[in-house]
Amino acid sequence: MCRRESSKLPHRMYPVVAVVNPSVLVPTFFITFLFYYLRKMYLSTSKSVKRLESVARSPVFAHLGASLQGLTTIRAFQAQQILTQEFDYHQDIHSSAWYMYLSTSRAFGFWLDLVCLLYITTVVLGFLITDLDVYGGVVGLSITQAMGLTGMLQFGMRQSAELENIMTSVERVLQYSSLDGELSIEEPLDQSMLEKWPSKGRIEFQQVSMQYSPHLPRVLKNISFLIMPQEKVGIVGRTGAGKSSLISALFRLHTMEGVILIDDLATDTVALDILRTNISIIPQEPVLFSGSVRTNLDPFQQYSDDQLWNTLAEVELKDTVRELAGGLDWQLVEGGGNFSVGQRQLVCLARAILRNNHILVLDEATANVDPQTDALIQSTIRRRFADCTVLTIAHRLHTVMDSDRLMVLDSGVLVEFDHPWKLLNNKNGFFYSMVRESGHGRAELFQIAAENYQRVQQKEELLQSEEL
Repeated sequence: MCRRESSKLPHRMYPVVAVVNPSVLVPTFFITFLFYYLRKMYLSTSKSVKRLESVARSPVFAHLGASLQGLTTIRAFQAQQILTQEFDYHQDIHSSAWYMYLSTSRAFGFWLDLVCLLYITTVVLGFLITDLDVYGGVVGLSITQAMGLTGMLQFGMRQSAELENIMTSVERVLQYSSLDGELSIEEPLDQSMLEKWPSKGRIEFQQVSMQYSPHLPRVLKNISFLIMPQEKVGIVGRTGAGKSSLISALFRLHTMEGVILIDDLATDTVALDILRTNISIIPQEPVLFSGSVRTNLDPFQQYSDDQLWNTLAEVELKDTVRELAGGLDWQLVEGGGNFSVGQRQLVCLARAILRNNHILVLDEATANVDPQTDALIQSTIRRRFADCTVLTIAHRLHTVMDSDRLMVLDSGVLVEFDHPWKLLNNKNGFFYSMVRESGHGRAELFQIAAENYQRVQQKEELLQSEEL
């Protein structure tokens, strides 16, 4: 009721002032347009300053969140002073932007007050100069109403300007809705054709090139190769060689040229959700979500509890999860912080086992775990994914020396692709130079490659004898 009547106050104030002294209407309309002009001029600056303040605020919260998450590491390396200086740097930038925003807001308020003062002065002088036969009470009422009118106009201008400034937050959210989405398939294949795809795991790249952005150079350059079903391939190369980019191309995370065939089916004819669902990946940094253990293992609720428990048993997590309050419904915090690194990696492995896809991508999945968990993950992968095509990105050479073949990349170009033993025996080759530069463990690498090559030869001989 009060709010409804207060909204009618300006309409009541205008007639009161006009009836007592009609000449006051001129400065009244003038002040209204002057308020609007000041508001427009203020918004042209304040919106940009508010937008700058919002952008400067994000690094402060991001740095604070990252510091809290890595507090143990920061203390272990005694990096408190470095992190404090970084936080002070981000805070100084945000404080500068916030101070500019407050300064413009106060300046706007000062000019509105100054205009109001001039208006009230004009109204009072108008009654003193003009010879009007009115009672003093009426004059007082008119001046009081004029003061109220300026207050209402000033309040309206301030609130409307603040509303537009705050709407910059909505503007930043809406920017995400205008981002270019991933390309969809114009003529998707029949779903029945993809029910058992891929059934073999054959991967072929034909003149594939990729770049992260149209104005950036290519990170993959005319790469062509063929990976046979059930083959175990290691991907090696120096930093920036294109190892991760190759996997990004397989998942179609960026725009690329050329053709990628999986079981003789071009991936650009397959919907992205189907393509990515049918390729499993175990990353170097395990990815877990806030939610239950069940949700992290089976996000789409496609498997029964018995299947989940059997999968957990394969990675030796069944007893651990059973002892938790709620079992499969036990809640994980963001990033799986209430699990150890090794346990988080085992959950990712269990997720891949549950999907039972014919293509598995490993991004040095055992780089951050203890030797016991490393051995468990390696043995489980060899046993459960023996009939699958496995691509392993290697940051440590000894983890891929028992692969069927090694793919050696350099600056986005495929330079070598053969069995590790053959590559080691090519002293003029790129892989041999990498092993030589690594310095330590060369004899062990040669031994692992030689034993693996001998097993491959015996297996080929056995297959040939069976055919005969």
